[in-house]
Amino acid sequence: MGKRKKQAKVLRIFRKVHRTTGALLFIFFFFISISGLILGWKKNSNGYILPKTQKGTTADLKKWLPVDSLHTIAITTIQNEFRDRTFEVDRIDIRKEKGSVKFIFVDSFYEIQLDGANGNVLSIGKRRSDFLENVHDGSIVDDYLGTDGYIKLIYTTVMGISLFIFTVTGFWLWYGPKRMRKASKA
Repeated sequence: MGKRKKQAKVLRIFRKVHRTTGALLFIFFFFISISGLILGWKKNSNGYILPKTQKGTTADLKKWLPVDSLHTIAITTIQNEFRDRTFEVDRIDIRKEKGSVKFIFVDSFYEIQLDGANGNVLSIGKRRSDFLENVHDGSIVDDYLGTDGYIKLIYTTVMGISLFIFTVTGFWLWYGPKRMRKASKA
């Protein structure tokens, strides 16, 4: 088989792999691209996607209330706000330079920001970005099925490999014909 025919055969194979992979994973790429685009804008959404970090009264940690006191205030506040649910803290995000503390709750996508010095509630906000991150990385399916992260692991592996395959085959589909034309002129 001649060199040109081999190159054409490789191009046909790459085109088929590119087309098949794209057709099979279209819906997943759609969700990844849309959620990724929105997540890129989360800090520029005027607090809609991710609540803005509020400023407390002081950044001096010596003047702050103990974390357990702030925790009690946060739990009491969120349970008073939403009486029909129970809340568990997922993480505590201390923003020393802003003088505030964020309490982010498990399974609810809510946060409460408190002034670190006096415990005043600075804001109660919906963290839509956390939901979007779960869609983006596939962990929303794990949460729904209770599969301890296995689906997310498989999902991110398949999507990462697919993106790599798209990159390689897409490049070759662009470069291969140029190379063939150049070779035929020579």
